[in-house]
Amino acid sequence: MGRHFDIISVLNLQSQSYSLSEGSQQLPKGDTQPSAATQPLSHLSGNGKPEAPQPAKARSHQGFDVDRDVKKLNKACKGMGTDEAAIIEILSTRTSEQRQQIKQKYKTAYGKDLEEVLKGELSGNFEKAALALLDRPSEYAARLLQKAMKGLGTDEALLIEILCTTTNKEIIAIKEAYQRLFDRSLESDVKGDTSGNLERILVSLLQANRDEGDTVDKDLAGQDAKELYDAGEGRWGTDELAFNEVLARRNYKQLRATFQAYQMLIGKDIEAAIEEETSGDLKKAYLTLVKCAQDREGYFAERLYKSMKGAGTDEETLIGIIVTRAEVDLPGIKAKFQEKYQKSLSDMVRSDTSGDFRKLLVALLQ
Repeated sequence: MGRHFDIISVLNLQSQSYSLSEGSQQLPKGDTQPSAATQPLSHLSGNGKPEAPQPAKARSHQGFDVDRDVKKLNKACKGMGTDEAAIIEILSTRTSEQRQQIKQKYKTAYGKDLEEVLKGELSGNFEKAALALLDRPSEYAARLLQKAMKGLGTDEALLIEILCTTTNKEIIAIKEAYQRLFDRSLESDVKGDTSGNLERILVSLLQANRDEGDTVDKDLAGQDAKELYDAGEGRWGTDELAFNEVLARRNYKQLRATFQAYQMLIGKDIEAAIEEETSGDLKKAYLTLVKCAQDREGYFAERLYKSMKGAGTDEETLIGIIVTRAEVDLPGIKAKFQEKYQKSLSDMVRSDTSGDFRKLLVALLQ
């Protein structure tokens, strides 16, 4: 069974990014028998080197014809048996925006939601990944956040992974989607389900007030580094408000300059200081913010590697990152994965998954 899902990562959503479907439980590996007709669209070269990065628009199907796609999908799901190869080919080679057009046209043509049709035809993680590709990013993130907070207990890790890795524009879109879908305020629900310093950093991030420019003020970096020291190691206890102000509001380049200044001033890495001065969910939130500021692609590469190494596979993390980053920075994540772990992401996914689920993920990685 998949391990706990703390990615979603993972979700740095773009206006044309992919998104993932809610929750996933893995059927036994090989839940879908591979058919001879369904082959991965392409493979890595024999030397295992990562494919050259391609711009996101390269995924757009040449000569996109929504009517043709809708007819092919309907045919794939009609009668006895399902043409998984056709479903994989269409979903993996269209952009997020094109899939939205397909969903709308399908409902117009056949009077049924494409998601409901696929739910009846597919199963296991293949179903989850296919449905993920049909979701709008902001709405799916909103559903994940609501799921993390509803009922008894709160999945703080999921709140952290989403809110600590998104841009201002994405946070605004997620808040609007949450209000529309659940008729509730995301900020109010976060306040009601968290407390103390974790609540404060998450609410700070929900204001979507981060500077997203690329200018660096070295004097400010030095000042912030000193304030972080004074707020952390330089006092009994930790003044989390100072950390919130810096980590939730400065642009990433400015944060990297601040971390360098901290190293020079204190002689210690900022991550090591956070490890020593904080604990629990607050530590996880701070470290996620720091890692994303330092190397976002490396952060996601590490999450993917950890989802597959050792016994068992965290399929939801695989779905989350591969689907949501496909039109954002997946080529860079693949290159970083190769650099860090001396193996290709595609090859590791092939060896850790099976059936049509594997074919869909591998197709998205090409």
